[in-house]
Amino acid sequence: MGRIKITDTSLRDAHQSLWATRMTTDDMLPVLEDLDNIGYYSLEVWGGATFDVCIRYLHEDPWERLKIIREHVKKTKLQMLLRGQSLVGYSHYPDDAVIRFVEEAAESGIDIFRVFDALNDIRNLETCMKAIKKTGKHIQACVVYTISPVHSMQHFVDTALRLKDMGADSICIKDMAGLLAPYTSYELVKAFKEHLDLPIQLHTHYIGGLAIATLLKAVEAGVDVIDTASGPMAFGSSQPPVETIVRALQETEWDTGLDLHQLFEIATHFEQIRKHKGFERGVTRITDMKVFEHQVPGGMISNLYSQLEEQKASDRIDEVLEEIPKVREDLGYPPLVTPTSQVVGIQAVLNVLTGERYKMCPGEVKDYVKGLYGKPPAPIKEEIRKKIIGDEEVMNVRPADLLEPVWEKAKKEVGEIAESDRDVLTYILFPQVALKFFEYRKSRGTEDIPQISSKDEVGEEFKEKENKAVKQPVVKGKKRLPRRGDDEMNIDEIRELILLFDQTDISELEIQKDDCKLSLRKAGQERKKEALVNPVLPAAEALTDVKTSFSDNSEEEKPARGENNENVVEVTSPMVATFYRAPSPDSPPFVEIGDHVEAGQTLCILEAMKLMNEIKSEVSGTVIDILVENAEAVEYGQVLFLIEED
Repeated sequence: MGRIKITDTSLRDAHQSLWATRMTTDDMLPVLEDLDNIGYYSLEVWGGATFDVCIRYLHEDPWERLKIIREHVKKTKLQMLLRGQSLVGYSHYPDDAVIRFVEEAAESGIDIFRVFDALNDIRNLETCMKAIKKTGKHIQACVVYTISPVHSMQHFVDTALRLKDMGADSICIKDMAGLLAPYTSYELVKAFKEHLDLPIQLHTHYIGGLAIATLLKAVEAGVDVIDTASGPMAFGSSQPPVETIVRALQETEWDTGLDLHQLFEIATHFEQIRKHKGFERGVTRITDMKVFEHQVPGGMISNLYSQLEEQKASDRIDEVLEEIPKVREDLGYPPLVTPTSQVVGIQAVLNVLTGERYKMCPGEVKDYVKGLYGKPPAPIKEEIRKKIIGDEEVMNVRPADLLEPVWEKAKKEVGEIAESDRDVLTYILFPQVALKFFEYRKSRGTEDIPQISSKDEVGEEFKEKENKAVKQPVVKGKKRLPRRGDDEMNIDEIRELILLFDQTDISELEIQKDDCKLSLRKAGQERKKEALVNPVLPAAEALTDVKTSFSDNSEEEKPARGENNENVVEVTSPMVATFYRAPSPDSPPFVEIGDHVEAGQTLCILEAMKLMNEIKSEVSGTVIDILVENAEAVEYGQVLFLIEED
């Protein structure tokens, strides 16, 4: 017994759970030294989804963020969340990438590596734990907590003992969905303290309302460290508020010794950011309390809402939440934590949106069923396995043993675009997104990124910077808006028009100028808000439809290829996504115009909801047109291919 130590999650899990990980480095800078002076055991500042979001949405270099935080936080240990063999991504990476990533993260300032495997398959932690041990940094190995017919108290204790034998310096009970009830928390911590002579830390989420009581009972049972967040980023799907926990333990044998006044000063800063950027408070809805049934963790809940918003299907959230436990049972009761939460979540969404269970299965779901994520806690239902992968073999080895080294290959692929070994790692983790980020970084140089938070801030200065940052808005089809200097409507006029249009109540607009016609249609509020908050996005991405058509007065318009052919089948997008013609940047396209394809053959990949979804032909025939450019954003129902059926 004694003073309880606290890890603050405000700079990682808290804003990941509530604000879709959208806090920028600039938002963090003013309070870094204050956080350093509080007396926290550690600050969780990196890992999880922060890496992906930095390059995908915030256009920040996550390595630079870590470097900056380390420069300002000199006394407190910095901590990251590492997804075992998945690092900060959503699939397994070869051992050479894992080792290099750990080395770079340690050198960049990480003191404590909190490592976990979604399936509690400790084989997936072997390489990263050995690499961390070699750097001399602290290994905090997680036991992922969940509830199912196969997850018992003995299972958790046995897992913790095996992690200790592998070299763990401390053990974290990772309750990502807020399922751990107070009295179960007491029993679990007691059992760990009886069988292990290592420090025990508890990480939980408030989502169902149990978390404060769960932490306090864990404290009574002898837990050493607990996770909390600053008030404005607490509650809801985030962690419990540090201010409440500190007050609850004052004048007890577990008093944290933290200064409430200083904590409230930091909370004031985060509250100003929350209000300024329009982020929601952490609230507990009836849907959230149903976590006791569906077991969907906090971060996943917020992602599901945004994903369904993006798919224009937010009204179907209840159907998805009902489908998730069914998919989880089908797939052997995996704990719902990244990346298995994405695997189960995306499959549930697709089952609902397509109206047929397992009609469409992303590559990640197939890989999971093949055993490429590790061993599921329980056997996958045989009929489901056959429906997803047919007669393909299920692997029983450590998944990473099947992966070829990637470092040298990636270094050659990315070439001079990479400015450092850290860029090569970024490329290995997220190839397509990394290349876009490197291109953006090169075009922006050292210019500061403007932080636009509301429509009121969209002024002339923003328009000028946005014009420099974006060469062309995203448009549908193969035609592109004319470049500056062309005779038709120029790009500056169109961009200014879009910005003005977005600030009106008009929902559709069509402009005719000379031989150019521009049609605009607004998207949902969330997409518009994202385009305004994130100025590096083309303004046109705030619109569902941006179409241009050009006419040549000297010729009659010809019908599109295959337009009058009754045998032509349209292949449409089943979701809002990014279209990729090839499996990787250096691979040839799946199909070309003129190719003959068989039913079931892959035509392209659609990246949506953090997963790569293969789109297959439902007919045999000849590809007569491809209507989308590589890496182009596509809408639900948009035609991608025309296939003339045999």
